[in-house]
Amino acid sequence: MSDTPEMPKEAAKEERAAEAAAIRRRWITLGEVLAVLAVSISALTLYLNWADKKDERADKAAERAAESRKASSRAAILILNAESVKDDRIALKTADPDQLIQSQTIIFPRALGIAPVDTTGDPRIEAGWFESALKKARAKAKLPDDSVGDERLPIVITTRFVVGGDAHENVALYDIGYGIKGGWIAGHSVALRGISRVATVKADAAQPSADARWARLTKS
Repeated sequence: MSDTPEMPKEAAKEERAAEAAAIRRRWITLGEVLAVLAVSISALTLYLNWADKKDERADKAAERAAESRKASSRAAILILNAESVKDDRIALKTADPDQLIQSQTIIFPRALGIAPVDTTGDPRIEAGWFESALKKARAKAKLPDDSVGDERLPIVITTRFVVGGDAHENVALYDIGYGIKGGWIAGHSVALRGISRVATVKADAAQPSADARWARLTKS
């Protein structure tokens, strides 16, 4: 016979019930942990998605700002072309159709002895502004009476223009292409040919730039 006394049936039943309750509590605790973990993972996923979208929005905003700056920079670059050319007049236009010219100031070399010319709303170059002075300056520089090819007269044009509501100013050195011909009795006449851009210059260097280029072009 065993020396261990048998456990009363009621006590054994209570013990099994206690063990079962303990197991249920462990499962409940594990379930709670899993639930909390699932909520945490879900929250982390939502945060990461939000952070990614925020970064994406920031990147797109930065790209748009960069593109806007580039567009503004391109808009500020002005190149003038001849829209139409007659012997005594060159109508000017911008290479960019979005640029609207408001006014211009045209500076001539000091050798011509004439004041700058201002235009408003009608960008152009007229031979009458400088023809007589140019003939005298050519004679003083001992240049030929008749041109073999196209002659060049340097000028600096300050152009004030608007793009998309923003005002800009451009200062650049240009060459006016022209021809000169005639005789002693009838006199010489200047015929305009066109215009070509030489370089961008600073506002305070406008007159010196025109003078220096005239000196180079008339140097024998």
